[in-house]
Amino acid sequence: QVQLVESGGDLVQAGGSLRLSCAASGIIFRLNTMGWYRRAPGKQRELVGTITSDGSTNYADSVKGRFTISRDNAKNTVYLQMNSLKPEDTAVYYCHNFGPPFSSWGQGTQVTVSS
Repeated sequence: QVQLVESGGDLVQAGGSLRLSCAASGIIFRLNTMGWYRRAPGKQRELVGTITSDGSTNYADSVKGRFTISRDNAKNTVYLQMNSLKPEDTAVYYCHNFGPPFSSWGQGTQVTVSS
């Protein structure tokens, strides 16, 4: 079984910081590219960023310079550090495993940024 469990979502004021975690099981975590997506109210789901097995990262333009993805292979966990949060960052954030064995998703964690 593949399980991705996000945590850390919260209500935070604009300009604040938050760290999301995604704990993975059922995959060989160290081999997988992982990603964070988000779905803002009334908007399409978008890719926030990815991190490869060797730690290389890519980010959406909207979060570059503010968000950082990292991973701890010993803990089978990927993190999303979010700084300088803006109201437009309000969304449900989803952890994604690109595979192997298959593409899979967590259930999401709500991040709400108040102005």
